[in-house]
Amino acid sequence: MIYTEVKYMPERSKTYLGSPSIVRLDDGTLIAAHDYFFKEVDGFDDGILRLTSVYRSEDNGVTWVNCAQLIGAFWSTLFKHQGDLYLIGCDRRYGSIVIRRSVNGGYTWTYPSDGTHGLLFQGGVAAEPPNYHCAPTPVLVHEGRIYRAYEDNVTALWPSGFEAFVISADIDADLLDANSWTMSEKLPFDPSRVPSDWGETGPGFLEGNMVAGPDGQVWNILRMSTEPHSDYAAMVRVSQDGTSVSFDYEKDIIRLPGGTHKFTIRRDEKTGLYFTLGNHNTVPGSASQRNVVSLSVSKNLRDWKVAKTVIEDESGLSEEDSIRLTGFQYVDWQFDGEDIIALVRTAWRGSVRFHDSNRITYHVIKGFRQICEKSGVLNQLSSEVPVEIEAVYS
Repeated sequence: MIYTEVKYMPERSKTYLGSPSIVRLDDGTLIAAHDYFFKEVDGFDDGILRLTSVYRSEDNGVTWVNCAQLIGAFWSTLFKHQGDLYLIGCDRRYGSIVIRRSVNGGYTWTYPSDGTHGLLFQGGVAAEPPNYHCAPTPVLVHEGRIYRAYEDNVTALWPSGFEAFVISADIDADLLDANSWTMSEKLPFDPSRVPSDWGETGPGFLEGNMVAGPDGQVWNILRMSTEPHSDYAAMVRVSQDGTSVSFDYEKDIIRLPGGTHKFTIRRDEKTGLYFTLGNHNTVPGSASQRNVVSLSVSKNLRDWKVAKTVIEDESGLSEEDSIRLTGFQYVDWQFDGEDIIALVRTAWRGSVRFHDSNRITYHVIKGFRQICEKSGVLNQLSSEVPVEIEAVYS
């Protein structure tokens, strides 16, 4: 496995590295971010504002310099908008929705002190909703609006207590002003509509990806925890104005490689194809497996094929120990010319378990379009949007 280590955290610290996000600025500088997590206390809100570290690389990812520490930033996504750099997420675990802006390449940032400076939606106190949740998933700019997916954990049940929703704003609005943003209605998950053996508490909506379909329809495509089964995702339809969401249990549950875990979907403007990097399940019965990352492709967002496994464990561990100890997870990535650049939450070589990541690593996937062409999967993909999804529960 070829990678560059952005950050390493000794296992004895019992502090772990999460929520990787990456973007390339117009001047070629790479910006990376991640946060920190630890063994959580019971309940929704531990009362602790979380920390995110920001890094710059001016030599194309060979070396990285920590340029900023942001208190009150968690589960956040980096994105560029109208010449500025932004970071959007929560301020703590199940906290408030916040956004920050940097106008100097990530060195300094605004602070979300109130509704005119980036505090977009106030979270509840302790277990009192709203308990906002998200992950570093894509920000979508589409037909004059900017969209970001969130969830509200309204009960103590994970993940069935999560209700999916979207926030959006006009692309020319002041993104730090809470009045610029619209929150959609919230969509609960109905576990009675899916097989009873999908998860101990039933599946739910988690860590959504905002993406526009081939016909321009806006979708929030979400992770589904369906253990002991793997690789399912949910497609939630979003209205163009960002106010309403809907979900068809018969048509909008799809098979998606890596859908059991957090994934990132982006559309390649050159080919019109959709790509994702995720933890495709390769060991039947091991739904928690995160020791491989696969590049998958689709023409219509519904029909997906694995093109190639691009990251895998080369430590020499047995299959059982590798699944238990190794995780290449929460991959955030961007198209970068003919390549894909990726930042990975990595548990490897010394990690206490696959979930408790001790590294943030930077990877380059060379020639992603050629990978798909050589794999032959493009000829197997449908470009039509099917009316029915066949045998979705098989």
